[in-house]
Amino acid sequence: MADKKYILSKETAEKKLRRMALEVAERNYGEQQLILVGIKENGSIIANKVSKFLKDVFKGEVIVVTLSLDKKHPAAITIEPCIDFNDKVILLIDDVANSGKTMLYALKPLLESYPKKIQTLALLERTHKSFPIDVDYVGLSISTTLDEHIFVEVEGAEVVGAWMQ
Repeated sequence: MADKKYILSKETAEKKLRRMALEVAERNYGEQQLILVGIKENGSIIANKVSKFLKDVFKGEVIVVTLSLDKKHPAAITIEPCIDFNDKVILLIDDVANSGKTMLYALKPLLESYPKKIQTLALLERTHKSFPIDVDYVGLSISTTLDEHIFVEVEGAEVVGAWMQ
């Protein structure tokens, strides 16, 4: 445990997720529905947390779905449950935005429909983009070296912290 350099505590992560939910509600004021697409595993947990906070501040319907893909070789992508994304407002969610690759590939099945708009959310964002993904809602943006890695720790349905190695 001594080699873990914590950058977010459970309490701070909770505050950041709550703040991002408020921003999502503000920027999507007047929308009837939001579809939160959580990238499995941690992105799904974050999507469910954001959904919980949105229920207090967003008047429309909030639907959470899970997107699964192999982050190293993202050819096969599945979405559960399968729903219609046509003319919908979609929020694509992951725990950490590193190079932008995972989010870029995750957009592929969403773009096979004709969504009204797609926004992105990440609890943590690094500054090493290799792909043209801009994260709309960021909990914490952190500069790292290329050989440093960020890990988001979860227990059950809770984000318990984030650390760097």
